[in-house]
Amino acid sequence: MSPDVAPSSSFAGRRVVVAGIALSGVAAADALLDRGARVLVVDGRDGAEQQAAAAPLRARGAEVRLGDGESPVDADLVVTSPGWRPDQPLLAAALGQGVEVIGEPELAWRLRPRRGDLQMTTPWVAVTGTNGKTTTVGMVESILRAAGLRTVAAGNVGLPLVTAVLAEPAYDVIAVELSSFQLHWSRDLAPDAGVVLNLAPDHLDWHGSFDAYAEAKAAVWRHGGCGAYNADDPVVTRLAADHLDDPHPFTLGEPAHGGFGLVDGVIVDRMSGWAPSEGRPPMLADGAALVDTRDLAVRGAHNLANALAAAAVCRVFALDGRLPVPWAAVGDGLRGYRPGRHRNEPVAEAGGVVWVDDSKATNPHAADASLAAYDSVVWVAGGLFKGADVGPLVAAHARRLRGVVVIGNDPGPLVEAMARHAPDVPVVEVNPRDTDVMDSAVTAAAELAVAGDTVLLAPAAASMDQFRDYAERGDRFAAAARARAGERT
Repeated sequence: MSPDVAPSSSFAGRRVVVAGIALSGVAAADALLDRGARVLVVDGRDGAEQQAAAAPLRARGAEVRLGDGESPVDADLVVTSPGWRPDQPLLAAALGQGVEVIGEPELAWRLRPRRGDLQMTTPWVAVTGTNGKTTTVGMVESILRAAGLRTVAAGNVGLPLVTAVLAEPAYDVIAVELSSFQLHWSRDLAPDAGVVLNLAPDHLDWHGSFDAYAEAKAAVWRHGGCGAYNADDPVVTRLAADHLDDPHPFTLGEPAHGGFGLVDGVIVDRMSGWAPSEGRPPMLADGAALVDTRDLAVRGAHNLANALAAAAVCRVFALDGRLPVPWAAVGDGLRGYRPGRHRNEPVAEAGGVVWVDDSKATNPHAADASLAAYDSVVWVAGGLFKGADVGPLVAAHARRLRGVVVIGNDPGPLVEAMARHAPDVPVVEVNPRDTDVMDSAVTAAAELAVAGDTVLLAPAAASMDQFRDYAERGDRFAAAARARAGERT
């Protein structure tokens, strides 16, 4: 524990149960131990990874229970991993007894140290939505850095928020990615600026309904004042009207007054002015021209929407006057941003065919945006659809499909959708019992593709039926594609 951060009296001596021993759970447990809490960590798994994580916690005095994540516990507070559902037996029992259950981001919010003469806490600029969160929060991080601010992307993107808020030296501002699960388990968390990117049915088995899912997302605007939203999404627009006093829209069309949009391929800010010391920015359509989208390292309408969202939420954040985000920094940050792994990532090229890994497209809404970015596609897709209807996705993109390679243990939903909506498009089903499913998929895709095509892994489904996670799925696709491209060079 840093010497200038005293143990919080609100946790000292309290019995706190941390549900889940993954990255965020370990960070939460460490922070609570630092503050004098009596910590019990529970997890239903009992493998080598969990045992390795448990050892240092036990050495610090925590109790750790592995192999049983369901038995009720005696607790004053439960800090849960985001994936644990409200009806999970341990959580349901705690809630039934009136015990507060929160997530690691909520704990981080409560642990934020007050620093400096003004006793200010580190502000959060937060991003949520069904798809595009990680790309957008990376863009936000890049913009904030271009503004000269010490920052980091944290939350659902990987780095636990507890780690970020307690870092020494302190960050000037944190770019925060928040999932619907994390927002559900929050109560006081109220980012200084927030944006909702889009909303489509997802995780309905967890939330119980689309309305509950949408309301969880809207918690990113809990501060209730000024926020950014996607004006091209009617559900997001309604949420913004209900939850924000000063909403600022972004759109792929021409910007409204007070918002952000595109004019001749340029992102334009019509929200606010600029400091005289910056000089007058280039003007377009009665707004500040921030960046020409042709200068960005990302492609596709969905990524332009992400860039607009990042620009909007950073300029909204700058309104409070605490930390400036000049218009020039928005352009510099967006130009400097490079997409992360498995997000429309070109991984190989040979014979006029480009191979693209978008394994992060784990639902039809994400795959829709990915497919729209390419004109002629050999589509590699399939996996755990979790009840999602893939038919509208196939119907919307049938004209651009050269062929489809279906992976996954249950190919039926995609094969049936192809038969209904694109019967003339060749479909190859990969035997789920193949020794290397992805190598077989890449071989089939190579036989379908011709010069000018994009072979696109955009599964529209979760990965856990055949792979550890979407990252392993993408890595194996990339390795097989590079091997195949090497044979053609």
